[in-house]
Amino acid sequence: MTSVQLRRAREALDSFAVETPSWGFADTGTRFGKFFQDAAAIDLSDKLADAGHVHALTGCCPTVAVHVLWDFKPGEDPKAVARLARKHGVKIGAINPNLFQDQSYKWGSFGNADPAVRARAIQHCVDSIAIGRAVGSEYLSLWFADGTNYPGQESIRDRKARFEEALRACHKQLGPKQKMLIEYKPFEPAFYATDIADWGMALLLAKKAGPRAKVLVDTGHHYSAQNIEQIVAWLLDEDMLGGFHFNDRRYADDDLTLGSIDPYQVFRIFHEIHFFAADRGRRPKIAYMIDQCHNEKPKIEATIQTVVMAQELYAKAALVDHAALRRAQAKNNVVDAELILKRAFFTDVAPALAAWRRAQKLPLDPLAEHRRRGYAKIAAADRVRRRKELGLKRGGGFA
Repeated sequence: MTSVQLRRAREALDSFAVETPSWGFADTGTRFGKFFQDAAAIDLSDKLADAGHVHALTGCCPTVAVHVLWDFKPGEDPKAVARLARKHGVKIGAINPNLFQDQSYKWGSFGNADPAVRARAIQHCVDSIAIGRAVGSEYLSLWFADGTNYPGQESIRDRKARFEEALRACHKQLGPKQKMLIEYKPFEPAFYATDIADWGMALLLAKKAGPRAKVLVDTGHHYSAQNIEQIVAWLLDEDMLGGFHFNDRRYADDDLTLGSIDPYQVFRIFHEIHFFAADRGRRPKIAYMIDQCHNEKPKIEATIQTVVMAQELYAKAALVDHAALRRAQAKNNVVDAELILKRAFFTDVAPALAAWRRAQKLPLDPLAEHRRRGYAKIAAADRVRRRKELGLKRGGGFA
């Protein structure tokens, strides 16, 4: 690396933070079942401890996304949860309502034809907004399983109108420092018409909801042939890109560790963000979050892998020579324009990562340090014992 590249990569790392998900540390699975891990978190305290451990090793994961139904006990003081997070060296990040698990949501939540069910879903979001204010969270992150499975099952336009009304109602309840992130997914669990199936639908709904609503891009929520970085560029240009959920996929929403399938795609996404910042003279405010919960890799190791990969690819994308790229683009020099990206992607940023970690007094190899400390073995022994003492039975589906 040149001295200029080293400086640019380190500056990028200084500005980069990515949020870990509480559910990524717990037992998860598919609709078919779970494969259990002894070291998987039992409760929110375990999740926050694991998240704090990851942050201590990587230095770039100061916040933890939480799921209201899975992480908050009925009647629990949210401020007590915020204090617990601080005890483990992190803060509570995005608040995720649960609008898909309850039996009342069989026909949808915001899209449901029953006004009582819609009112229940809206109230849950309002309660989640209140939790967010209490813990100092900036983001309400919304994903919906709503949709239909058969042609003619329901009016697509009616469901759209219900979503518009419900999202506006929630937006009105946001505090002055809170934002609403609207996620999209092309299919699953709805297989005919998902109510928010792509970025255009999410964009329109966000604009109708209010000025503090933005779009959330989950890198796994796209068809295999889609150009995600083009979506990112359009949302950036419209000032409507609110955040990411990072994971990787070979087919659809596979929830694999970031970069395990296509690291160049993630690099290209980061390049569009750096390119935008260079053109506009300002770095866009984007909530970078992880959303992975595949159940084969050890939970903490998988999280560390994704965090380190995100740091590496973000630093690589910062090395693109934008002036040279603009010159090549102006001359329609396709070969040189592509090679400018490729040179940055294939640059070894290990020296920059090492220098940054030394400056932050962090381990040079977070994964190796995690293994050296024996954290997972200690956690497993403690959690196996506690499960026996509590008489916890393990089973069921996804989370």
